Amino acid sequence: MASIGLALLLCLVQLHPLVASSAHADGNLTNLSTPSLCRSDQADALLKLKQSFNFHYSDLYTPYSFTTLPSWQAGTDCCTWEGVSCSNSTGHVTALNLGGFGLHSNGIDPVLFNLTFLRLLDLSINNFATLVPRGTSANRTGSRPSVGFERLALLTHLNLSNSGIGGQVPVGISKLTNLVSLDLSSHYILSSLDHGIIWSGVSNELWESNFQTLVANLSDLRELYLDGVSLSPSTAEDCFKALAKSVPHLRVLSLEGCSLEGHLGFGNMTSLERLDISDCQLSGPIPQEVGAINKLTSLGLANTGLSGRIPSSIGNLTQLTDLWLNSNSLIGEIPTSLFTLPALQYLDLSWNQLSGPIHLSNELTGQIPPSLLLPPNLTHLNIEGNNLTGLVDLASSLWRLENLTSLYLSHNKLTITEGEGSNSSSTYPSQLLELGLANCNMTKIPNSLMRLNYMDDLDLSSNKISGDIPNWIWNYDLRNLNLSHNMFTGIELNSSHVIPFSNVLGIFDLSSNRLKGHIPMPNSSAYSLDYSNNMFSSLLPNFTLYLSSTQYLKLSNNNISGHLPHSICDSPMEILDLSFNNFSGLVPPCLMENEDLIILNLRENNLEGKLPTNISSECSIETIDLHGNMIEGKLPRAFHNCANLEVLDLGRNQVADTVPSWIGWLLNLRVLVLRSNQFHGSIDYLQDKKSGAQFSSLQIIDLASNNFSGNLHPQWVENLKSMKKYNNT
Repeated sequence: MASIGLALLLCLVQLHPLVASSAHADGNLTNLSTPSLCRSDQADALLKLKQSFNFHYSDLYTPYSFTTLPSWQAGTDCCTWEGVSCSNSTGHVTALNLGGFGLHSNGIDPVLFNLTFLRLLDLSINNFATLVPRGTSANRTGSRPSVGFERLALLTHLNLSNSGIGGQVPVGISKLTNLVSLDLSSHYILSSLDHGIIWSGVSNELWESNFQTLVANLSDLRELYLDGVSLSPSTAEDCFKALAKSVPHLRVLSLEGCSLEGHLGFGNMTSLERLDISDCQLSGPIPQEVGAINKLTSLGLANTGLSGRIPSSIGNLTQLTDLWLNSNSLIGEIPTSLFTLPALQYLDLSWNQLSGPIHLSNELTGQIPPSLLLPPNLTHLNIEGNNLTGLVDLASSLWRLENLTSLYLSHNKLTITEGEGSNSSSTYPSQLLELGLANCNMTKIPNSLMRLNYMDDLDLSSNKISGDIPNWIWNYDLRNLNLSHNMFTGIELNSSHVIPFSNVLGIFDLSSNRLKGHIPMPNSSAYSLDYSNNMFSSLLPNFTLYLSSTQYLKLSNNNISGHLPHSICDSPMEILDLSFNNFSGLVPPCLMENEDLIILNLRENNLEGKLPTNISSECSIETIDLHGNMIEGKLPRAFHNCANLEVLDLGRNQVADTVPSWIGWLLNLRVLVLRSNQFHGSIDYLQDKKSGAQFSSLQIIDLASNNFSGNLHPQWVENLKSMKKYNNT
């Protein structure tokens, strides 16, 4: 973030250029020359700031503090402390760089504003959220000082991104007339810290209702990052007009997810080099005037609601390296001028309504005009989810587009052909890591894939590929593999039925094929495993050994029998779907005692016995579906510990009980199915006016085919207010 010239920044905080060049390589702007002792008032302010940090706090957002600032000790020279830089001549603190330190505090302590000679202030990737007591409706709320920033009049660089602050953007920031770079954003990008911990900080919750006032006095600004800051009711046009008037020399503008609406207009912002307005709610076309911003190297207009054709003037952006136009409603053919951009490396046009021919080579084939050839330096191309047509000679394309690392062609009307390319060597000079060929009407796996050196992510789903899955496909260092929705009938494997992947997988999907026999397990586990909708009949006896990292396991709609082992609870499972099989025996009690499990679907099996009663108060389960088994006994009272429960389906079992009153106090329960059991007794308690809050979220209830007795009054239905609201919608 905020990347305008580290050299410039160092010159601002150090008077001598030789001193600036000796800054720490880790990014801390510590003065390595023999420093003068820092002023006592500066040291006192820093020590009070340190006292405001909680170095032993643990919560959902930050499990522990990454540093305790050990060098910040009274009686030592504060100019040598980590993250601190001083002026050699005056001893004033001129830079405070605590970005990514994982610091916690209940808001930002106003003592910070005593450091009035600061040129740089970086508090990003920390947690300054104001905490609220546990058990309330929210875990935290954003906080920021309402006053004080105006005292830091010398600031040129201010970075408060991902620091957990919230509320209106402090008005004092608009008075910092020397600002060159301002970052108040919430980026969901993980940051690598020196101590090996990956963390992205805590998102901000800021808003600004008057964008024009915010930027009116910031004429020196060159970088502005407001991603995630709500700028409503300002429109996109309002923002660009304000910037053109007050900040005409802005080079970087990032307004991703800023709640901007209306038509897009760029005004006279011709100095922009990087622009991102993705994830807003815009309308209308991309204006032709985009071609006038000819210094652009990066343009992000993804997921904004833009429509119409891609303007041909985009071909004027000869310095453009990255272009995101995905997830919009763009129509028509891709303009030929787009394919003449000499510097273009990253192009994402996916999930639009683009049509017309596309050719993935740098040589002519057949009737394809030369204007549709792709830029030779392209490394990432994503055109999936459109209506593009044409022939794709995969072998030829992989040979000629040797710089490609990512290629996504899925869900178009393309025809994949399998020529020999222009070279007969055993491998391609390709660096391809990611390949998406889903829904490309293929009947076999392209042989050219065997000749690739690398493969990290491969999607061949939703084709018509039959036969065996070849064993050479396991040789890649895959992270994700999706072979679902094909017609595979077998798998080339050794007798152990263990797939020898080199790396831990993210996604392994063999669902919706015609596979039989033992379910193959990846030797290194996977985050998500999906074998559903096949004809598998058995699991490996020790299959749970291969689930050490699995959070999503789906085996539904197969012919698997046997008991569920207790060891299935040893994995960090969040979603477990074993429905529509022939599992028998007891439901392992640990499943509903598991604090990680969110969805449990054991529907339509042969499970029996009583439900587990030892369910802890930490239960986080949201769905329990045991419909169509042979469960007996009573409803465990411990179910009331599952405060997040939304779906409870025990239909077609042998449960014999009354409907307990506590079930009505599950405030998130939306679906309750108890049909075809042996429930009995009265449900008249729902008529009691005092119980009107019961079943407050219920939208579907099915109590049919039981043995209930007593009267059912209209008041019973009137109390189901959420159901009434649901039906009205």
